[in-house]
Amino acid sequence: MTIMGDCIRDEHCVFCKILAGEIPAAKVYEDEETLAFLDIAPFNYGHTLVIPKRHCHGLSDMPGESRDRLFAAAALIAPVVLRVTGATGFNLLLNNGQAAGQEVPHAHLHIIPRFVDDKVLLNAPQKQYGDGEMAALQEKIQQRLAARQAAEN
Repeated sequence: MTIMGDCIRDEHCVFCKILAGEIPAAKVYEDEETLAFLDIAPFNYGHTLVIPKRHCHGLSDMPGESRDRLFAAAALIAPVVLRVTGATGFNLLLNNGQAAGQEVPHAHLHIIPRFVDDKVLLNAPQKQYGDGEMAALQEKIQQRLAARQAAEN
């Protein structure tokens, strides 16, 4: 890891290389905290990636201000992508970790323009909770969240 301006950079990260200008990208938006560019392997034309300039592996290790700017940038960019592409909807997707399908270990949001019958499949079979499983999981999550919030205060 190195520091590039106010940003921490990982020399092996493809997105950090884009930020450093070492790899070209079709940039559509940039501010102090974020960069957005068109995905080179889009699900649909206009598929845009929004990344924090600070190298973070995922949402879990991203500072709050970087996370807030990332989502604010996506909220600004997505409606414009819809207007330009003529899409009627979009998916906002963050794959956090390899098990979730994250291919580049640098946090990023996907803005995927959607069209009726576009054949982009982002669905999977749904699961069903057994008796008492949902309530037990709910309680565990609430307890961990309460402990985390108490530790942060």
